[in-house]
Amino acid sequence: MILTIAAAVFVFGLLVLVHEFGHFITAKMTGMRVDEFAIGFGPKLISRKRGETVYSLRAIPLGGFNDIAGMDPENNTAGERGFCSKPVLSRMIVILAGATFNFILPIILFFLIYATLGAGKPSTEPVIGGIIQNMPAEEAGLKEGDKILSVDGKVVTTWTDFTDKLKTVEAGQNILLKYERDEKIFEITLSPKFNEQEKRVLLGVQNSIVYEEKKLAEAFELAVDHTKEITIFMLDSIVQLFEKPEQTENLAGPIGIVQMSGQVAERGFIPLLNFAALLSINLGIINLLPVPVLDGGHFVNLFIEAVRGKPLGAKAVAYTQRVGIALLLMLMLFATKNDLVRVFTK
Repeated sequence: MILTIAAAVFVFGLLVLVHEFGHFITAKMTGMRVDEFAIGFGPKLISRKRGETVYSLRAIPLGGFNDIAGMDPENNTAGERGFCSKPVLSRMIVILAGATFNFILPIILFFLIYATLGAGKPSTEPVIGGIIQNMPAEEAGLKEGDKILSVDGKVVTTWTDFTDKLKTVEAGQNILLKYERDEKIFEITLSPKFNEQEKRVLLGVQNSIVYEEKKLAEAFELAVDHTKEITIFMLDSIVQLFEKPEQTENLAGPIGIVQMSGQVAERGFIPLLNFAALLSINLGIINLLPVPVLDGGHFVNLFIEAVRGKPLGAKAVAYTQRVGIALLLMLMLFATKNDLVRVFTK
């Protein structure tokens, strides 16, 4: 439990810090007055004022904010330094900066991983590299590092041998697995489960990863390419949610993310950094969606202002924001429902 909480605080804190810093630094660079830079919501735990800005850490680590003067044109106390008084282009830069920094973070994290450990690729050895929770392998007591020797008496020499033999097994059918751990040989009987999403039986194991050393330039190029690939995949997944509504069951909310953070943290700090990178990309994409109250919605309003030559009326903005809040609440409730179903049906 302590590891789960610590991992979740680390992941949420890192993502929020980077996102809000993007807004903060660009607001400062464009001459806006930032009254407060806060990580978290609720009561202040730590608060320090440096120059004109208060920097605070708050009790609920599930978000953050920048109090930029003049966000409300009717309550602009900063004059020409208020958000509303700046050119549309400056305001667009500030609004998009949070999501932009969320795409920069995974490039940095992946680069650090590639530059220090190298690029990982699946090992051909029949060695277990990860155990999925609540699956037959975990229930049977298999562990990371176990080397598979045979399945139902048939020798296994590569990971492909192992997976090919599993393809011939039906759901509920018992198999005899021989494996090596700490130079000792063990045998165990277990029954794979059928996975509806992948349409095949699974034991709940992942193969190990081997790392190939990379030069700094290669590491950076790989980091950029990997971030791009994940972004395209996530965009395609969003499209799939509209084309195949049944896939909304895979949506996860804060409870699910906290749970996953703990599970990933159990595998080590590097997997946790990978997880943070994935969530950062996800956060960047979501914030750019053209939904009122999200950064993408604010950008659409600014684009309309640039085309019209004047901002939208206060009533129109208020109406769209109410719609945006309602949509986000519905999505949050649905995702939380999914989280609770996963928790109580396992």
